[in-house]
Amino acid sequence: MEKQKNILDFTLASLLRRKGKNMALMVIYTFVIFLVGSVMFFTSAIKQEASLVLKDAPEMMVQKLVAGRHDLIPVRYADTIKQIKGVQSVKPRLWGYYYDPTNGANYTMVVDDANRDNTGNITIGSAVARSLPNDDNGLVPFKAYDGSYLFLKIKGVLSSKSELVSADLILISEDDFRKLFSIPKEYATDLVLKIRNPKELTTIAGKIGQFFPDTRSILRDEILRTYDTVFAWRGGMIIVVLSSAVFAFIILAWDKATGLSAEEKKEMGILKAIGWETSDVLLMKFWEGSAISLSSFLLGVLLAYGHIFFTSSILFEPALKGWSVLYPAFKLTPFIDAYQIATLFFLTVIPYTTATIVPSWRAATIDPDSVMRS
Repeated sequence: MEKQKNILDFTLASLLRRKGKNMALMVIYTFVIFLVGSVMFFTSAIKQEASLVLKDAPEMMVQKLVAGRHDLIPVRYADTIKQIKGVQSVKPRLWGYYYDPTNGANYTMVVDDANRDNTGNITIGSAVARSLPNDDNGLVPFKAYDGSYLFLKIKGVLSSKSELVSADLILISEDDFRKLFSIPKEYATDLVLKIRNPKELTTIAGKIGQFFPDTRSILRDEILRTYDTVFAWRGGMIIVVLSSAVFAFIILAWDKATGLSAEEKKEMGILKAIGWETSDVLLMKFWEGSAISLSSFLLGVLLAYGHIFFTSSILFEPALKGWSVLYPAFKLTPFIDAYQIATLFFLTVIPYTTATIVPSWRAATIDPDSVMRS
């Protein structure tokens, strides 16, 4: 017990003797963990956010293709699709994008059930409200595809709590939507399906393809996988951009692993001379490396957590979220993947701690007299 106390006391004393060097090392170490941890936290949180947003999305969407591009689909397709066994319901859906040349923004216009018959009125997202020009009566001019102007009145603004999905959203009536985009009543943007048994999604999609070869079926799971891929790619892109900092840390760890300073070797020689065993010296260096690496790891993780969930990842938010004229102001729900924390730990703490033991073992096995003389 006394020996263990002496080892810990000497470890603390050794850290304090080289406090300048150790503090510089901790700053670099913490900064690298902060950068990598921020990317990992943001990627995990935004994937989780996407899965929560899309959980209420249609199980399947059917779109018509012309020359490989999305086109309007005839509403009559729904009558045939309804007859497929396993299809619970088929509903035509109207949505599209409206470009506003006054501010260069694209608005997402959607016809929902609550506003389907509310002709002349619109409900808008909070980001649209901040950018959309209107007169004293709340009327907003929209240029229709036939060149005429359609004046719609703002009846409400969507809650800021839903800003992640509603920032650029405009809810509009069916008649106004069809006037604005000159879409005949016989056509819709796409069809949304409800399926009784989720296991039959692939089978039903295949049957729809047989009946209507000019269509494609999009499953909700496919959209989720696409989001996962996109955000994983963006996270990887940021890691590559930050690779210079990571390489600097690798070089630092390598320098630590290649050997000890003359002062450190002399220190170990003195310890061996006064009766310390090789295992005691290695244990001291282990605690010394662990103290630096664990402190840096915990501090880096805490800083990354605060950066992502309390400051909205201000350092590299645009690169990870993407670019847009209208972008939602929202805070991510804290979400940490234990697997990623473990990965970050094993990629940073374990290598550095090992790097402090290997050269110490080499020096500790040399005769104390020769080490002190050198």
